[in-house]
Amino acid sequence: MSYNARCWTKPAAVLATAMISLTGCATGSSEHLSTSVCPPVLAYTLEEQRRVADEVDALPEGSVIVGWLADYMVLRGQLRVCQ
Repeated sequence: MSYNARCWTKPAAVLATAMISLTGCATGSSEHLSTSVCPPVLAYTLEEQRRVADEVDALPEGSVIVGWLADYMVLRGQLRVCQ
């Protein structure tokens, strides 16, 4: 498990809800180079967010995917800063 995933000790449903709720866009600093290219952060519908939360709730205790979702949430936050 990565270092970032170990930092997240919230229950799986809370983690998934937080991850999929982070769909807003942040503006980048004026210090960023104008030549940087950042991939877009995809937005998820409320229905998709609910479905993911339900699916994460159904996972067995200790599922590895929960740690991967934590990493994904960190990456989404980094992408927002990049934009």
